[in-house]
Amino acid sequence: MTLRDEVCACGALAREIAALRRANGWTDVDVQCLPPELHNRPERIVPAVREQIMAQRSRYDTIFVAYADCGTGGMLDVLLREEGVERLPGAHCYEFFAGAAVFDQLQSAEPGTFYLTDFLLRHFDRLVTRGLGLDRHPELALEYFRNYRKLVYLAQNPAPHSVEQARQIAQGMGLEFESRATGYGELGSRLTALLASREERQWPR
Repeated sequence: MTLRDEVCACGALAREIAALRRANGWTDVDVQCLPPELHNRPERIVPAVREQIMAQRSRYDTIFVAYADCGTGGMLDVLLREEGVERLPGAHCYEFFAGAAVFDQLQSAEPGTFYLTDFLLRHFDRLVTRGLGLDRHPELALEYFRNYRKLVYLAQNPAPHSVEQARQIAQGMGLEFESRATGYGELGSRLTALLASREERQWPR
């Protein structure tokens, strides 16, 4: 019998996961993405993931979660243990893309680093400027970003002017700038490993 599985994914990873799904021929895996705006209110991630699991559980043999901890303070893992669901290992997507070793080096070199990905760069105005209310209250930027010293752009598949766009954002925030071409980093290998033994996992009936 062919199993059909679902990946409940962060919307900020939608494009990359869709590309990996095509490249690996995961035709028996459906991807459902939750709104990336949840990252501005991480306390809402766990209820949203719980709702998705409850809504889809009867339809799939297995559900996997393509989130890292993402600021939930371990509460996402508490939920997933209760539900018997596995997620991608890691603290956040920046670690996926940079790779664990490189990300540790970046953080050790400058803990006050603001990270951009292709997704966040494309939607910076919606998620950061308007999402944090900086369009209405620009003075809040001093509070939000006062502990940052550097901006690092982790580029997956950048558009021609992406690096310059990221550089301008860094300048506007008064931050030192660095760009690194990461591709998908460890996202592909971590997602592949997560799905590798799915044939052995089925919901208790």
